[in-house]
Amino acid sequence: MAQNKNALIRYKTIDKCLQNHHRQWTLDNLIEMCSDTLYEYEGRDINVSKRTVQLDIQMMRSDKLGYNAPIEVYDKKFYRYANEDYSITDIPLTENDMNVLSETVEMLKQFKDFSLFSELGGIIQRLEDKVYTEKTNQSAIIHLDKNENLKGLEHLDTLYQAILKKIVLKITYRSFTARQASEFVFHPFILKEYNNRWFLVGIPDTKNKQPIVTLALDRIIDLDFDTAIPHLKENFDGDAYYKNTIGVTVLNDEQLQEVILKVDKNNAPYVLTKPFHHSQEVIETLKDGSVIIKLYVHLNFELDRLILGFGETIEVIQPRQLRKKIRKKIEKAYFLYQKA
Repeated sequence: MAQNKNALIRYKTIDKCLQNHHRQWTLDNLIEMCSDTLYEYEGRDINVSKRTVQLDIQMMRSDKLGYNAPIEVYDKKFYRYANEDYSITDIPLTENDMNVLSETVEMLKQFKDFSLFSELGGIIQRLEDKVYTEKTNQSAIIHLDKNENLKGLEHLDTLYQAILKKIVLKITYRSFTARQASEFVFHPFILKEYNNRWFLVGIPDTKNKQPIVTLALDRIIDLDFDTAIPHLKENFDGDAYYKNTIGVTVLNDEQLQEVILKVDKNNAPYVLTKPFHHSQEVIETLKDGSVIIKLYVHLNFELDRLILGFGETIEVIQPRQLRKKIRKKIEKAYFLYQKA
């Protein structure tokens, strides 16, 4: 392991210790914690000297890494942060950092054919917004949609690591329709986000060949690693799997159909500038300003929700079965509002 990486691990370890205000930390305590942490990473003993940790503390106190950590000594032997809320992980980006990032993005824009780099512009804007907010003490210019009370987010990192390291999971899960929770072994492939909700995609471990299953993270009650079972070596392609789907509900080929919709004049610009699906194309623009569009997608729950969300401003022309289903849903909604 590179020495500079060792140093970063020690900095983070010292930082984590000093954030724990329920314990007094001597220099020997910090040395011991750094040694233990490095052993976990390396699997072998690494000698961390008293001089090394003293230099680490000096470096953290300095401006060389931008930490300026308020580490103080009290009772002539214990270390702590003078500011109890301080952490080196909360250091804001400086204006110089932002300049470097902006220049880097400009350089990366030369590779505009790569979709990965095209997203960096938005990331930089969010970082600049964060710096602006901290510098001026004004409210954020960019407000991202988020749900702080969304369940299941605590599983994200565990699931990400399982997918990355190809580890099989043991999951306790209860769907909205199930009377009680069930436990099963699961081979995870990808994490998918849709409409501010997260989902885990993979295959349950059974004797018979199982189709790909999508699990909502907010329905996961408990999960653990099962290292005794080898992970399936599936070459899963998420882009190909969801190619013809709006949302996360992938259906069979019988439910994959051409959908034709009529959107009124006032809402046509919204649908044209933010297409429902990548297969969307305009068939005709009518004299009254409305448009006829065509999609090639699965007739799933998410498509229904999308269409119903536009209310009276959108009409299903084809297929007939989808038109009838949407009509029935609208009729039920109409009767609800007939009640006094």
